[in-house]
Amino acid sequence: MKHVILGNGPAGVIAAETIRKVREEDDILVLGDEPGQPYSRMAIPYLLMGNIGEEGTYLRKDKDHFARQRIELRAGRARAVDTHARQVHLHDGAGVPFDRLLIATGATPIRPPIRGTDLPGVHPCWTLDDARKIMTLAKPGARVLQMGAGFIGCIIMEAIAARHVQLTVVEMGDRMVPRMMGEGAGGMIKRWVENKGITVYTSTRVEAIHPGSPLTVRLSNGEQLQVDLVISATGVQPNIGFLENSGILCLQGVLTDERLQTNVAGIYAAGDCAEAFDAITGKTIVSAIQPNAADQAYIAGMNMAGKQTQLRGVTQINVLDTLGLISTSFGRWEGVPGGEHAELTDHANFRHIRLEFEGDVLVGSNTVGLTEHIGVLRGLTQSRIRLGDWKDRLMRDPLQLPQAYVSRAQAQQVRGLSVA
Repeated sequence: MKHVILGNGPAGVIAAETIRKVREEDDILVLGDEPGQPYSRMAIPYLLMGNIGEEGTYLRKDKDHFARQRIELRAGRARAVDTHARQVHLHDGAGVPFDRLLIATGATPIRPPIRGTDLPGVHPCWTLDDARKIMTLAKPGARVLQMGAGFIGCIIMEAIAARHVQLTVVEMGDRMVPRMMGEGAGGMIKRWVENKGITVYTSTRVEAIHPGSPLTVRLSNGEQLQVDLVISATGVQPNIGFLENSGILCLQGVLTDERLQTNVAGIYAAGDCAEAFDAITGKTIVSAIQPNAADQAYIAGMNMAGKQTQLRGVTQINVLDTLGLISTSFGRWEGVPGGEHAELTDHANFRHIRLEFEGDVLVGSNTVGLTEHIGVLRGLTQSRIRLGDWKDRLMRDPLQLPQAYVSRAQAQQVRGLSVA
């Protein structure tokens, strides 16, 4: 049997290795659209900081690892998938037949519709090649403007700041990390970043980038900035355009079932391009975080190898370190219609917590500077434990989370034993 995997990031590599453990004789081909060894994009910030070299980004450090596993790596970008002929068509004109196919093509940066984004000196921060170009320009003292202060943007921001540049961050939303944090948490992160010497403009757009050396950036607040480098971190989107007219159902991402199979038998999806069920929201979502990608890749690989395995579901879990300030976002952090919330803020010490309830169930939260509650928040959100009268106590004091979790989890265990 021939397994073809589109994408050589973490999801593609984990799936290939999973298949090999189960199916010793099958052919496994992994196609990646960048030359060189498979690497982790999440390691690029450490490369920018100078903590590692390029080899430190590689997913498997032994150069003979894939050869020993009899996993073939090949450069190639998918142009289309013919589900009837069971063949992938590549941009170079080649056709690759398959028995089982995994779509693990990840995501691609969104290019904002702004004049000048194609100029030299304007770069996304997504590939190793992007990182090389950024390191050439982001020398100590260089003037750098970053567009975007979302989750990925904040990670990039920290790496660029470590290069001792003069950094300005421009975010269209009214706070930092607007798709992960509410007003209180996002505003606190902004204040923390500004205290570290970084200029942050929120509710502001880049209207145009004009050529020259330096570049001139015009902002919607009327300012014009002279900069040596512009980094575009305005978000990413699932890389699924090549599936148009394939018959493979896509919504935001490639829609999958609990086995990570698509609507076409024998074709699976995993990682940042996959859309899977989220038990908390009751909907399918694209959850573009590496732990979810790894879980999905393992499940997809097992099923491709003939071992029936189900994904328990994905959820929105984000933990972000912004220049030393840890923030978290779990589940439906924005709240639910008719729900209640509890909030506590210590501005002086950069500590904030907001809990979102649906009835007496914790469905989401934001925290800043409260790392001791991360495990409890995840447990309560994912388990959907009914809190009973503990909900009212948490409304008065959200910091009683550990006591609430221990009490209600134990009560649930007792009920389970009595039923058994």
